[in-house]
Amino acid sequence: MTEPGDRERQDEQERQLSGRAAAMRAAEKYTGASMSLVIAVGLFTWLGHLADEKLGWNVPWLTLLGAAVGMTGGFISFFKTVLGKSQKKP
Repeated sequence: MTEPGDRERQDEQERQLSGRAAAMRAAEKYTGASMSLVIAVGLFTWLGHLADEKLGWNVPWLTLLGAAVGMTGGFISFFKTVLGKSQKKP
């Protein structure tokens, strides 16, 4: 008797997943997209804050600008991932 190949073994494992595991696998791309959004906003806000401190500005203009850039880029990336628009058109 022959052993099942990798593809057959993987299909069998997929069928044996519990409902919770299947839901977590389906939510995987949304979790990654939301994490990239949070990281983009946090990183650009922090960089703006560092620039404000280095320049000695009393008003946090670069912090606000960094937050706006991070939110814009993060939301664009998030919605491309969630809506599936990141695929190249033929």
